[in-house]
Amino acid sequence: MDLLKITNLTKRFGGLVAVNDFNLTVERGEIVGLIGPNGAGKTTIFNLISGYFQPDGGEIYFDEKNLVGLKPDKICKKGVVRTFQIVKPFFHLTVLKNVMIGAFNRTEHPEVSEKRSLEVLEFLGLLDKKDYPIESLTIANRKRLELARSLATQPQLLLLDEVAGGLNPSELGDLITILKRINKEGITLIMIEHVMKTIASLANRIVVINYGIKISEGRPSEVLKDPNVVKAYLGEAYQIAESK
Repeated sequence: MDLLKITNLTKRFGGLVAVNDFNLTVERGEIVGLIGPNGAGKTTIFNLISGYFQPDGGEIYFDEKNLVGLKPDKICKKGVVRTFQIVKPFFHLTVLKNVMIGAFNRTEHPEVSEKRSLEVLEFLGLLDKKDYPIESLTIANRKRLELARSLATQPQLLLLDEVAGGLNPSELGDLITILKRINKEGITLIMIEHVMKTIASLANRIVVINYGIKISEGRPSEVLKDPNVVKAYLGEAYQIAESK
């Protein structure tokens, strides 16, 4: 069953067409990778889905409800939440208090928010750091905190913007395990990612865009060998490395 349906989505910034007649259907429970060169329009698509930008054309349906025209807080309440490439926690608050801000999307009661936040922190392996200041967290744990704040809103669809960026191989392996667990909880994922190991390990399907236009879509094993994708994004070095 379709959870997200995007039709003919277009966004212009002056004379620049950042997203051009983009179409995408995501089924409930899927993990979809969204890849392409820097400036291809990937984050703009996330900003359109989550309400930070309004489109110049097209429709965005989530659970058969049109999101176009809604503000980010309303879209979040419907079950769509996104993370950001550069994490921006509230540095004056503890780890737990940061997550509680997300939980307040679903409740006005502090005790309910705290209970939900503690459950999320335990799920992500951050419970022992609940009273830590943000400055004490590693990059990997700040990424987990970003996930925790998002999960505390109880999303159905989670938009992940380069969540693997800056992680070492061990941290990347832990992240892949976490994202698989999140998906098993029934949460649909769309991932913008440049770390191909992450995409290849997780995605059921990959969508590639370049200059705001979809140039390829399909299973990772097919898309990552697509000559158009290699030429526009991966480069010959990737193709050679994969063939070894």
